[in-house]
Amino acid sequence: MTARTVYFNGRYVSEQEARVSIFDSALMFGDMVFDMTRTYRQQPFRLRHHLERIYAGLRYFEIDCRMTIDEMEEATLQTLALNLDALEGAEAQIMHNVSRGPLGVYKSVFDGNLQPTVTINCWPYWWHLAPYGQMYRNGVHAVIPGQHSVPAHLIDPKVKNRSRVYYQMANMQAQKVDPKAWALLTDDQGLVTEGTGFNFFLVYKCRIITPPGRNILVGVSRGAAMELLEKLGMPVVEQEFGHYEIINADEAFFTATSFAIMPVTKVNGRAVGDGKPGPVTKKLIEAWSTMVGVDIVAQADEYAKRVAEMEQPAAMAAR
Repeated sequence: MTARTVYFNGRYVSEQEARVSIFDSALMFGDMVFDMTRTYRQQPFRLRHHLERIYAGLRYFEIDCRMTIDEMEEATLQTLALNLDALEGAEAQIMHNVSRGPLGVYKSVFDGNLQPTVTINCWPYWWHLAPYGQMYRNGVHAVIPGQHSVPAHLIDPKVKNRSRVYYQMANMQAQKVDPKAWALLTDDQGLVTEGTGFNFFLVYKCRIITPPGRNILVGVSRGAAMELLEKLGMPVVEQEFGHYEIINADEAFFTATSFAIMPVTKVNGRAVGDGKPGPVTKKLIEAWSTMVGVDIVAQADEYAKRVAEMEQPAAMAAR
């Protein structure tokens, strides 16, 4: 298998060589902006949108990564090109991580030469996409945990940053209810905000609604879905809502870069609508597949077969 290559502070190195210092601000404070882009047919989807969000976050955190957005885009495309053989035909997860670098108090370790930490890596999407086929068909169970989302007056969630322990807490709490549950966060007033890395939509009283961008990550896929729904003659309204609206909704779905559109057929153990992916969600999945030139459900099924084939020799060897 061809080794994968990582962009690391101006150099292209192996994954094993790409190591962030224990004195980095990212480790000390979670002080890192990141973003994840994916490919369709091995071409990045809305890469510039993701890069613009990175640079907006860098301005918010006052991090100078010493690269222009055009230089970052060029380095991203080069990293992907260097990894195409290693992907073995798979789609890629393209991950950007940017921190302000090691803290000044530790500068002697680096001969006084401190610099921001910038990494770009590509990971084959086999394992990410493999479980999604059945989920697209059956939907997922969303559970509202006790852990709330972090409000914008503390740290603005529009900045995609690595200080996300509250996401982890929410996931753990939700999965104690159902090991396969996806956490759905609310604010301190019980109003829905977002999932732990994905946005949420309802079809409610013949309208499609989604939480406003006040206390959420304004997702790239969220925006793409809203554009598609507008073209389908089903515009989205940004509106605050809570559990009452979910219980009385006809459909629900999540959006995110990794899976695009995911039906939500149950929330807190109760069926949404008839408990099956609804017509709006299905139309949106079809429209998304047309937009990117890939049947996203069929691709997930294909990846599940490939993962099973890859894991079979290991399972046989373990006997």
